[in-house]
Amino acid sequence: MTPVVRTVLGDLDPGVLGRVDAHDHLFLCSPQLPGQELDDVAAARAELVEFARLGGGTVVQWTPYGLGRRAAELPVLARESDVHLVAATGLHQARHYAGDVLAEVAGPRLAEVFVRELTEGIAGAPGVRAGLVKVAGGYHGLDAHARWTMAAAAEAHQATGVTVGVHLEHGTSGLEVAELLCGELGVAPASVILGHLNRFPDDRGLRELAATGCFLGFEGPSRAHHATDWRLFDALAGLIDAGHADRVLVGGDTVVASARATTGEGPGLPYLPRVLWPRLAREFGHEAETAITVANPARALAL
Repeated sequence: MTPVVRTVLGDLDPGVLGRVDAHDHLFLCSPQLPGQELDDVAAARAELVEFARLGGGTVVQWTPYGLGRRAAELPVLARESDVHLVAATGLHQARHYAGDVLAEVAGPRLAEVFVRELTEGIAGAPGVRAGLVKVAGGYHGLDAHARWTMAAAAEAHQATGVTVGVHLEHGTSGLEVAELLCGELGVAPASVILGHLNRFPDDRGLRELAATGCFLGFEGPSRAHHATDWRLFDALAGLIDAGHADRVLVGGDTVVASARATTGEGPGLPYLPRVLWPRLAREFGHEAETAITVANPARALAL
C-alpha cells in the first residue's frame, strides 16, 4: 500500500506536506487551563495565514477527543489558509476530562472509537477524519488510564497503520512508553512519536530513546516550560552528532490563547518559520534542517 498522510481534506502524498509544525494546537479546552481556552476561530485563522506566509506547509493538531477540537472548522481553515491540517483522535490524561466525557467512551471499546474517527469521521464533524492518535503518559510512570488508552491506540494502529503520538509528562517515561507500545503492544517504532522531550533534556536518555526507533518530538519555546527552551539546541546537537537527525521532529505546542502570535503575546505558530527553522539551518546546515522540518514528519505521519 502506498503511504499517505490523512489530512482533514483527505489523504495526501507525504511528499507534498512542505515544512511541518509537527505538534501544535489550533483549538484546546481543558479544565486544567480555565480561562485560557483556544476557542477563537478568527484567531486560529490569523495564526495559520501568517504561518503560511512565512513558509509553513502543514500543522498537526494534537488535540484529542473531548478537548474542544472543533474539527468541523478545520477543513474551512485549511482551505482559507492553504495549510494542510492533520487532526487527532485519542485521549489525554484523565485529569483533563470531566467525568461525563470519559463516560462517553467507557461503554464502547475505546479502540473502536479511535478507528471510527480515523476511517469515518470525527465526532461532531462527519467526514473529517483524524490522521493521528494522541495518548499520554504520566510523570515518571504509567497509570491504568494511560495503559488503557495506549492499548486502544495500539489496536487502532494495527487496524489502520496510524501513527501514535504520546504526550510525555514533563518529558518523562519515554522508555516505559516505548517498551509498552513497541514491545508488548506491537506498534512499529517508526509509527510512534514521543513528545515533549525538550522538557527533560537528558542527553544520554535522548540517545537511548532514539535507539528505540521512535520519533522524538521537541516542542517550544513553550510559555509553560520556558526554563528548558535554552537547552533545545544542545539537545538537538547531541542527537544530530550521534547520527539521529532522522528521528527528530519540532513543533510549537501552542496551548493557551495568550501564546498566539497574532492575537496574544506569542510566540505562536509563526515562531517556527520565523525563528526556529532558520536557526536550525544556521546551526546544523540545510540538509539537517530539511530532514527535521520536511522529511522526518512526512515519514512519521505516513499511514
